[in-house]
Amino acid sequence: MFPAAATPRRELPPARAAEGSDRAEPTEQSSGTAQATAAPAPKGEGRNAFFDNAKYLAIVLVAMGHAWEPLTDGSRAAEAFYMTVYTFHMPAFIIISGYFSRSFDMRKDRLQRLVTGVAVPYILFETAYAFFKRWADDDPGHPVSLLDPWFLTWFLVALFIWRLTTPLWKVVRWPIPLAVAIAVMASVSPDIGDDLDLQRVLQFLPFFVLGLSLRPEHFKMVQRRAVRIASLPVFASALLMAYWAAPRMSSAWFYHRDSAQELGTTWWIGAIMTLALFGCSIVMVACFFSWVPTRRTWFTVLGAGTLYGYLLHGFLAKGSRFWGWFDDYAWLHTPLGEIAVTLIAGGIVTALCTPPVRRVFRFAMEPTMAWAFRKDPADAARARVSA
Repeated sequence: MFPAAATPRRELPPARAAEGSDRAEPTEQSSGTAQATAAPAPKGEGRNAFFDNAKYLAIVLVAMGHAWEPLTDGSRAAEAFYMTVYTFHMPAFIIISGYFSRSFDMRKDRLQRLVTGVAVPYILFETAYAFFKRWADDDPGHPVSLLDPWFLTWFLVALFIWRLTTPLWKVVRWPIPLAVAIAVMASVSPDIGDDLDLQRVLQFLPFFVLGLSLRPEHFKMVQRRAVRIASLPVFASALLMAYWAAPRMSSAWFYHRDSAQELGTTWWIGAIMTLALFGCSIVMVACFFSWVPTRRTWFTVLGAGTLYGYLLHGFLAKGSRFWGWFDDYAWLHTPLGEIAVTLIAGGIVTALCTPPVRRVFRFAMEPTMAWAFRKDPADAARARVSA
């Protein structure tokens, strides 16, 4: 029923949830200062809790998934949780990103924010990760290449490309079917290559386009009590299915990083798997959103710092492999050890999303860079008139 497992390169992501103004009808992009709402927020309330809560919970699942990865070879239960979480946490981030990209156009201020909030962090962290690998993995020859995203930075490349194509998706008649068709074609095209991680860019594209097509009422639909109740058997069934599938299929399918041929199967199985995983991911994302609190909680404020937690926790996630922590401490592979690893990962990424950490690293994540952009003569004229 499932294709033969291929040897996976386990480096999944997630990522920054929304690069945009988090209002119900967003008007401009913003790095880390998003104002999110599934329904119009009352005046004066600013950020809406739902999307901040969703971003925080998703980034915690990302960190936990990276912590579970070294445990999956010896634990079928860990593999089942791993596969279940990877079914929906990246699609959830990408859908939110698409939702808050609906107003993106080629206006000067929005392009500037795209550069400072996505391109610049990509360049800085891709370089930092390369030097970190040279040092921590004793690999002095590891290249610094902006064309070959390493580990987590692929999401920033993808977000940059998706945003630039947003005006196109607004004018086509059937954007979601077209995006799904592109994803299917990518999944059976091994010649695409690794530059800019285009396989991921194209295979995850339908989730971004879906986000562009959503409206506030769609998020309200999945927050109904009936959906929340129905999500419980869905999650339970997904875990059972993942437990059954764990020894029978490769988790690399959930990364959307390789073509079907590179995963050791035929093109038609790749097409079927792409469509099946897209459907499963949509169902699981809806279940996830149904349980996200809509009110303010103690972690709501952390939703604005998910990019920080995402990019910074990668150093520890990779360092733990380079330094052999999971090999040196056998107790981590026991049930209590797996629980401890899960809690530690959640605690670390939570700390990295806090306001103090954001203040320290804002220069890299949210630089203003006014010096890098040409001033608008019209703005200068208006300033002179008002003076």
